[in-house]
Order: sequence, then structure tokens, then C-alpha cells
Amino acid sequence: MARWTAGAVLAVVVAASLTGCSDDTNPSSAVSKAASAATSLASRASEALASATAEAGRKLDEAKGGVDAKASVKLGTPTTDGDGRTTVRVSADNTASSAKSFAIQVNFEDAGGNLLDVVVVTLSDVAAGKSGEATARSTHKLSGEVKAEVGTALRY
Repeated sequence: MARWTAGAVLAVVVAASLTGCSDDTNPSSAVSKAASAATSLASRASEALASATAEAGRKLDEAKGGVDAKASVKLGTPTTDGDGRTTVRVSADNTASSAKSFAIQVNFEDAGGNLLDVVVVTLSDVAAGKSGEATARSTHKLSGEVKAEVGTALRY
């Protein structure tokens, strides 16, 4: 997040300096406005991540009596869908002797390992000895190289 914020500030400052000064704006005012815009963008991104993380926590709390199933979960390669959101295939193997459901937290991270977004995918009633599949989709558009990691996986 810190790299993204620094990059946003730099991009806005450079853009402001390339546009020059109009009659009613001096250079320090343009830089100040650019910095304010970058801070606002960073704040909104931080709020979106906090909201997604809180929602993921609520969904995981709904998996009453869940047991750790992280070793049973596999993720595909992240791609971008037609709306610009990052998606990844999620599969979970049910090794139990009866049908079970899964709640899987998928963390979307940048190349540096910084958390960009969090979603929870639910696989309901996966038959004993079978695999269930779903697609995790980011809550907003993510840019740059995005990796997907399993945060938490519960079988219940």
C-alpha cells in the first residue's frame, strides 16, 4: 500500500507539473492540490481494503465449527475479467466421509506481497471424496501484477 501511495503521489505531482500554471494557479498551489488528490486516493483505497477485510472476517465467522482446510485448497492463476476485476479459480478437496462446505479467504497481493484486496468464497455441500470449484473475484479493479494466496480455509 505504501508503494502504491508513493506512486500515486508521484504521478499526480508529475502530472501537475506537466500541465503548467494557469493565471489563477501558482506552482505551489498546483503541487498542494496534487498532493491532496493523491492523499484522497490513498485514503479511499485504504478504506476499500479495510471494508473488504471486515466483510471477509464476517463471512468466515459464519462457518460454525470449521476446521482448518488450507491444505485442501488450490488456487489457479489470477486473470482480469471484462470489468477489470481480478479473478482466480478456487478448488477444494473434501477428504471427509460426508458432504462438507468450505469458506475460503483469498488474498490478492501485489508483486511485493502487499495486500490489495480480500474476498471469501463459499463452496457449499461438496460431496465426500469430491472437489468443489468456484471463482474468487476482487471487490474492485486491481492494477499491476496481482498474486492470489489462500489466507484462511475452513471446512464445516
